Amino acid sequence: QLQLVESGGGSVQPGGSLRLSCAASGFTLRYSVIAWFHQAPGKDREGVSCIFAGGDGTHYADSVKGRFTIARDNAENTVYLQMNNLKPEDAGTYYCAASVVPYPPSCTTEDSKGRYNRWGQGTQVTVSS
Repeated sequence: QLQLVESGGGSVQPGGSLRLSCAASGFTLRYSVIAWFHQAPGKDREGVSCIFAGGDGTHYADSVKGRFTIARDNAENTVYLQMNNLKPEDAGTYYCAASVVPYPPSCTTEDSKGRYNRWGQGTQVTVSS
């Protein structure tokens, strides 16, 4: 069974950091496009970052550039999202998603949610003082 499991969410003060993890089972993340989406309360799910299939190419939404870093650990079959200098508007639920048969192998955060055929259950991030 192809599955994604997120972890690492929590509650931090503005300016704090969190590292989210997205662990895969049943398939190899290295050959998939992996994206992180953010859903604020009452709003639609939006892409914040993604990493290309088979390589190290990445893309970030303007709102997180310079603060968030996506990385893949092939040995652990896990993708991480390092989030620094968190702001209150970063709060919400974070989902990782995989395009298991990725074409094209590149990605942007503007890609439709429909290109992703596997989703995790989400992890909650709270940013408040």
